[in-house]
Order: sequence, then structure tokens, then C-alpha cells
Amino acid sequence: MKKLLLTLALLISAVSFGQTSTEYFNRGYDKAEANDHYGAISDYNKVIEINPNLAVAYYNRGLSKDKLEDHNGAISDYTKAIEIDPNDASTYYNRGNSKRSLKDYYGAISDYNKAIEINPNNALAYINRGISKNNLKDYNGAISDYNKAIEINPNHAMAYNNRAISKYYINDLNGACEDARKSGSLGNPFPKMIEAACN
Repeated sequence: MKKLLLTLALLISAVSFGQTSTEYFNRGYDKAEANDHYGAISDYNKVIEINPNLAVAYYNRGLSKDKLEDHNGAISDYTKAIEIDPNDASTYYNRGNSKRSLKDYYGAISDYNKAIEINPNNALAYINRGISKNNLKDYNGAISDYNKAIEINPNHAMAYNNRAISKYYINDLNGACEDARKSGSLGNPFPKMIEAACN
């Protein structure tokens, strides 16, 4: 998906504003891939100076800011990307992740809702919405989201792991242990908090 966005961005930039922006974009992308997020941000700044209406430049700069734990800065960039392109599920999803990192669980859920509305087959959006609900002690709501993620991807270890934890909180120990074992069979470590209850 990101390669497609990159290709589209390069086509737009080449047609609209010449080679310089394309070079900055490519360089920023390569720096981000090499974990040089300060360098990537600097290059995306240049892209945005040249073309302030390129949603993917804000989106990619937001990803780098998130990697540097500048979640407020990332949210600002994702919000600008959404203003330009309000139909990209990935931007809502990542803004939700940034909000969740800041413990704004209601805001995160709102963004995951929008991501799911646009792309109802994104298992990770359900999982992360479930995590936010779990943090708000809406354990049944979280379980419902993990169920949906498992329906989309029956081998998603994280969904079983997280559902085990939510089931533990509602005292469904049999269900929690069953999910923890399934998660373990898919390569996830057994959740420490319920390990004793399952032995």
C-alpha cells in the first residue's frame, strides 16, 4: 500500500512541480526506511514547502514523528493529510495509534471507527480499537473487536492474546486460557498476567 502511495506521489510530483520534490520525497522515504527519522522529516518538510497539498508527504512525516514519539506532531500531520484526502483508512488508523499512545482512548476509538468504515477488512484496526476499549474497561466491547479481527484473520496471534486478557478481566478463565494457548501456538508468548491461572 505504501509503495503504491509512493508511486502515486512520485507521478503527481513529477507532473506538478518537477524533479526536485521527487528527489526530496525519495530521499525522505529512504531515510525513514533506514530509521533516520530526523533526516526523513527534514526532506518531507522540503516536499511540503514545494507542494503543501500532497497528503502522502504529511502522512509519511507523521509516521516518522511517531517513530520519534512526537505523537502530537504526528497527529497534526495526519490531520492535515485527512483534510487533503479524507478517504484514506491508513491515516485514520495511524492517527488513532498516536492518540492511543497519548492515552486519548476515546479519540483513538473514533479514528479506528473511521478507518474501519473505509476499510472494514483491516484486522489491526479492530485489534487496536479493542485495546483502546480494554483500557477503558469495556472488556466485552474489546472482545467483540477481537472476535471480528479473528473472523478476518483466523491466525492473528495478537487478537487471541488480547482477547485472552479481556476474557481474564471478565472472569472467563476457561476462555482466557484457551485463547492464550491458541496465541502461543501461533508464536506469541503466553500472557504473564494469566499464566498462573492456566497452569
